Amino acid sequence: MPFRDIIGHRRLVSLLARALARDTRPPALLFAGSAGVGKRRMAVALAETINCVTPVASGDIERDACGKCPSCKRIARGVHPDVIIVEPGDTGTIKIEQVRDVVDRAGYRPFEGRRRVVVIDEADALVPAAQNGLLKTLEEPPSASVFVLVSSMPDALLPTVRSRLPRLRFGALSAAEVTEALMRDHEYAEPEARAAAADADGSIGRALAAESADLAVARESARQLLEQTARVSDPSRLLDAAKLLTPSGAGQGGGAGRSVQGRRSGNERDQLAACLRALASLLRDLGILATRADARTLANADLAPQLESLTKAYDSERSMRAYTAVDRALAALERNASPKVVADWLVLQL
Repeated sequence: MPFRDIIGHRRLVSLLARALARDTRPPALLFAGSAGVGKRRMAVALAETINCVTPVASGDIERDACGKCPSCKRIARGVHPDVIIVEPGDTGTIKIEQVRDVVDRAGYRPFEGRRRVVVIDEADALVPAAQNGLLKTLEEPPSASVFVLVSSMPDALLPTVRSRLPRLRFGALSAAEVTEALMRDHEYAEPEARAAAADADGSIGRALAAESADLAVARESARQLLEQTARVSDPSRLLDAAKLLTPSGAGQGGGAGRSVQGRRSGNERDQLAACLRALASLLRDLGILATRADARTLANADLAPQLESLTKAYDSERSMRAYTAVDRALAALERNASPKVVADWLVLQL
């Protein structure tokens, strides 16, 4: 994948492209940031650009892979002999034997590329002996090799390893960027992509992992609940509205865009947790709208008109109280509290 196709992280893309164009790239790097935000993909894009036969430039990307030459195509398929991906094995760790192998291979000239690129994914899984085995290579990398360590927990690496690696920090993606990635690369329909993105906290990986609950239904249920609690204060009617948070009631009532029959096979606890996370996301957006903050930060931008109509009932103070209640409800659910008790308690707090 060329740099230009990376979603988000534009500053880092520009920085890496400029370093390659001016031949100021460090021989070893640490890509650090939350899981699922595109660090490994960026490492592969770096390998493509380094070894591209016909590199290109466009806009603020001073050097980029063409994406079409034989080298780019083989790297994209994971079969280029000079791009080595090291990742945890069946034990969940990266052992010293794997490191010795790549260190040995890095000492030789590339078979066909400009540089041999070694990407160590989930580098925090390196056992201490493997990390120590990398130290000399990281300190004095072979001239024809590049090492990229990728980690969502960089502080788990030994200080001696971290000190030898310039660190590039990857931030969370915006909800719009996660939505774009899910639609472009994973064939999500737009409603499902937006719902998954709102739940993903800036991580494509987290969005893809959310298989046990129907996030589109969860978000619609959360929206309906806010509408009902905005105009209802009678406790008995509020408790009736709590049914929207359970699988049997999710997606029912005023204007649900999708039948509960379409939800995935998640159990009641998973679906309630998804509803609560969706509710927290909507309440955060309500707080943004109520205070007239930057609308570009909305996680549910497609629901802005509906949320705007709720700001009179949910001003910034009430939104914050409700958000705190949702956080407590999620904590109770994690402690194995009854889903029905959690849902009933929560609606009385909203």
